[in-house]
Amino acid sequence: MSFGRPPTYSSFSVTPPDRGSFPLDHDGECTKVMKEYMTCMRQNKMDNGKCRHLSKSYLQCRMENGLMEKDEMSNLGF
Repeated sequence: MSFGRPPTYSSFSVTPPDRGSFPLDHDGECTKVMKEYMTCMRQNKMDNGKCRHLSKSYLQCRMENGLMEKDEMSNLGF
């Protein structure tokens, strides 16, 4: 049964992301680095070029704590 859409509308299929999903940081293991990054972004009018070092630290923290798959930083844009 379709609520709010035509019955001939075909359903869409969900495709997973290229690198898979990764868990949320429920224990706050990388919260400090994430907050530093967000503060840097606000202070620099969302210019991420000035905050790349913090972005890199955040990704390293996630990899070290098993919150994302380990990968070379060059594959992540660094």
